[in-house]
Amino acid sequence: MKTVGILGAGAWGTALACVARRAGLDVTLWAHEPEVVDSINTNQLNHLYLPDVPLEPGIVATGSIAAAIDADAVLVVTPAQFLRAVTRQCADTWRRGTPVVLCSKGIERDTLLMMNDVAAETLPDAPVAVLSGPTFAAEVARGLPAAATLAIADPDLQVQLTDALSTSHFRLYRSDDVAGAEVGGVVKNVLAIACGISEGRGLGDNARAALITRGLAEIVRLGRAKGGKTETFMGLSGLGDLTLTCNAMQSRNFSLGVALGKGEALRDIMNNRLSVAEGVFSAEGLIQLARNLNIEMPICEAVDAVLNHDADIDSTIAGLLSRSPKIEAL
Repeated sequence: MKTVGILGAGAWGTALACVARRAGLDVTLWAHEPEVVDSINTNQLNHLYLPDVPLEPGIVATGSIAAAIDADAVLVVTPAQFLRAVTRQCADTWRRGTPVVLCSKGIERDTLLMMNDVAAETLPDAPVAVLSGPTFAAEVARGLPAAATLAIADPDLQVQLTDALSTSHFRLYRSDDVAGAEVGGVVKNVLAIACGISEGRGLGDNARAALITRGLAEIVRLGRAKGGKTETFMGLSGLGDLTLTCNAMQSRNFSLGVALGKGEALRDIMNNRLSVAEGVFSAEGLIQLARNLNIEMPICEAVDAVLNHDADIDSTIAGLLSRSPKIEAL
């Protein structure tokens, strides 16, 4: 692989463009905003989404999706709720056999489909991969060490993609568990909001550790039901991503939860943010999916109640703490 296209020039898409350039690939980065295209091409800077991070030389930004997908592999880094619309635009000109690497984490609200299922519907000729792991965009863009999982069913493409995108400071581990890698990324965003609320309410480190640990059990339950492997959830796209996202203000979902916990209204938080906190949009669909599969996810259900059903935070916390004692199990 010599060329890569990236759809979505937010912070993460821009960081991945830097990774791909360091790996020696020719990179074409599609941005929705013309001013972002101009900023990258003129100043080697994404002034809107990564204003303080100089970008790798040679990244070519474009406003043309067709130009970006004319590549050996295409990374899709658009917000989850826009994945279907973007990939539909690509369908007619997508080169048969070109892998699509999904780098956004979410569940489609209307259909309850994971991103790999949406991509399979809209790009039936494209092998589907998922890139997921504990990675903050700004750190990756600056070249700080990070590791992630790249999951795809085809073993040859596993090797080709990980070899093409790996660098000395961005280590990729191979997996064939697409479903498992994706579930971990979706659920951890909702759990990060729970941990943020706990932090904002001043409930302490013990409470956050409990939320992370029992939250992992919720990831495993849903992941197994969706066909994922238990060992995937103990790796980078599961426990690794969960731990990072639930413990740092760099996390958009955690910081949103902190603001909620301190009493700010969700509408006000969202109106003052440029970036997307995917957990807000995934929570309701995630709970609907869990109920359809008869899976218990009490922490995620509590977050959904606060976000989407005007539940009182203190009463919701009390409800979680007063649940009947159970044997500790996944």
